[in-house]
Amino acid sequence: MPVLRPSALTALLVSCLSAITAWAEEAETEVSPLVVTARPSETSGYKAVSARSATKTDTLLIDAPQSVTVVSAQQISDQGIMSIGEAVRYTPGVFVAQGEGNRETLVFRGNPTTGDFFVDGVRDDIQTYRDLYNIETLEIFKGPNAMIFGRGGIGGVANRVTKTADWQVLKTLKLVVGTDQLHRASLDLGHPITAGLALRVNAVLEDSQSYRRGVMLQRWGVNPTASFRLSNDTLIQASFEHFEDDRTADRGVPSRYQTASSPTVGPLTTKPSQFFGDSANSPTWTDTNAANLLLAHEFSDQISLRSRLRIAAYDKAYQNIYATSIVDPAETLVGIAAYRSSTQRENLISQTDLVAKLRFGGMSHSILAGLELGRQATSNSRFEGRFAGSAATLTVPVATSDGVRAISWVQTASSTENDGLARVSAAYVQDQADLATNLKVVVGVRVERFITEVDDRRTVGFPTSQQRRFKVTDDLTSPRIGLIYKPIPSASVYAAYSKTYQPRGGDQLTSLSITNQNLDPEEFKNREVGLKWDVKPTLSFTAALFQLDRTNVLALSNPRDPASATIPIGRQRTQGLELGAAGAITSKLSLVAAYTYSNARFLDSVSGTVTAGARPANLPKQSASLWTRYQVTPSLAAALGWSHLGLRYASTENRVFLPAYDRLDAAVFYSISPDLSVQLNLENLTNARYFAFANNNTNITPGAPLTGKVSLTRRF
Repeated sequence: MPVLRPSALTALLVSCLSAITAWAEEAETEVSPLVVTARPSETSGYKAVSARSATKTDTLLIDAPQSVTVVSAQQISDQGIMSIGEAVRYTPGVFVAQGEGNRETLVFRGNPTTGDFFVDGVRDDIQTYRDLYNIETLEIFKGPNAMIFGRGGIGGVANRVTKTADWQVLKTLKLVVGTDQLHRASLDLGHPITAGLALRVNAVLEDSQSYRRGVMLQRWGVNPTASFRLSNDTLIQASFEHFEDDRTADRGVPSRYQTASSPTVGPLTTKPSQFFGDSANSPTWTDTNAANLLLAHEFSDQISLRSRLRIAAYDKAYQNIYATSIVDPAETLVGIAAYRSSTQRENLISQTDLVAKLRFGGMSHSILAGLELGRQATSNSRFEGRFAGSAATLTVPVATSDGVRAISWVQTASSTENDGLARVSAAYVQDQADLATNLKVVVGVRVERFITEVDDRRTVGFPTSQQRRFKVTDDLTSPRIGLIYKPIPSASVYAAYSKTYQPRGGDQLTSLSITNQNLDPEEFKNREVGLKWDVKPTLSFTAALFQLDRTNVLALSNPRDPASATIPIGRQRTQGLELGAAGAITSKLSLVAAYTYSNARFLDSVSGTVTAGARPANLPKQSASLWTRYQVTPSLAAALGWSHLGLRYASTENRVFLPAYDRLDAAVFYSISPDLSVQLNLENLTNARYFAFANNNTNITPGAPLTGKVSLTRRF
């Protein structure tokens, strides 16, 4: 793939800025005022008021029977957040895994996922990294969400709400520089052209190195949007995004040498900067092109229609040369392995929702009826790395673990080479009813037909007589019910139940095989009770107590025989408590706080090494975080953040642990003028040594040392 260098990117960004600024200045004509509908999610400072995706209707979060965290635009800006992984640090119930250094992996209530990512409520599930340059808010929904989002969402989903043209005059340029040669520029330009037309464009350019030696990141994106007001009742929004992310696939460091006397060990003690493998030849990149269309029409005050269409094409490839394990008791030698992979995916997804506010049976009802149709075509290819003598691994000294390796690339019998096609047709209906003045109910069900087809195209070592084509049709019924009691208008107590499925094609759609094609999907059932309290109009508090049960997990047919066949009888259970608070305590003091207790374990032995009682990977029993901001003067503010993550395991084998750690962050904000402000963010103030997350027992990411970045924001 041709890589656009930073100088070319800078020129492109500057030319876009100049052209759009000129256009905006020419368009500065008298435009009549126009009332526009509320954004999909509304926030005030750090506090979220609503999130349309929670119920697909205009519902306040206090009336949604589910644990929801909305990371606001204010929080994203104050904390200098640039990725989803950074955004969930102060979110209860959600953690991060390594994702082999080439993709985001979130862990919701003990369940990892690379596919439960959405944009404006529509699936965006390729394995990649996502920037937040064009995001208004980030919505995090905990628990199964199939009624709203469809299959998957096994422990929760992350939904990005994008910025759209909204008849506001916007001219903002933000420049960021920081340690590890961080250079980043983003712009947000919007302008009403007429009473019926508004335009907006968001763009980003970043070029940076890393505290990890040899690791780099380059990314750029542009996202123009247009809004057409055909009448007071009809709105059309169109957008297109092109985004490229090029970086080094970094799989971290291995664990220490394991012996019979030390069966449980921690990560290898090295400098946080040390790379294992071949950083110069471990690239990963993704190109994304996505077009979106929204039609919203209000037939009356009681009946409205919203229809979304998303067409997206993704092209992803990565090559990683990485550590396997320490091979000697003295911990002087480490194994190195390699492979490369590519994925292409095309998504075509439409959603249409009809909402009717009615009154019958002596009660007020908000009825949602919807239809989702989708087609996702995927192609995968993988090659294995071979060293001198066709060796699958190479043993090198730990001290010189990063270097250029002579590698050939071959396909083996286990190398992926397939085409996949996933098709969905789903209908759903939901009723939100006021049973009494202080008692509400939400009842809904989605009926979904999900068809997965996989064509296995392997030729090397693949028996010619073995089945190559697989097709599975799953008819899924996903209910949701929630009861909300409001003892006072500013507080609610709820009880909820929801259910979802994970078909055997997996969250990346192409995992069908001869061994699992006849197995029922995994099932996930969530039972939850919670409290939501607007302590004051500017401050909210939430609490959720839940039990999430996963069934139909492949497990040993004979728990006493590690060699026995695996069959879908396994179970996993996560029980936990999530606490959250967000908003302003006073006119000067604001906060975001979270606490999570997770008791998760496998109830059955799923393999010879993952036995009953084992904990899921990357899930601490306890975690907590607190971010506070204080407005010292009208032009000066300061913030301090603390986050704690308890001991976690690198894999479900529970043989390698990541020690607990605490991290302190800080920020200072200064307004030079109403149109010019500067911000300093410092992360890991105490320069603590810690390990952020893992992919498995031999790929563990060291946390970053003390880092800093300065942001300059100019509003024109």
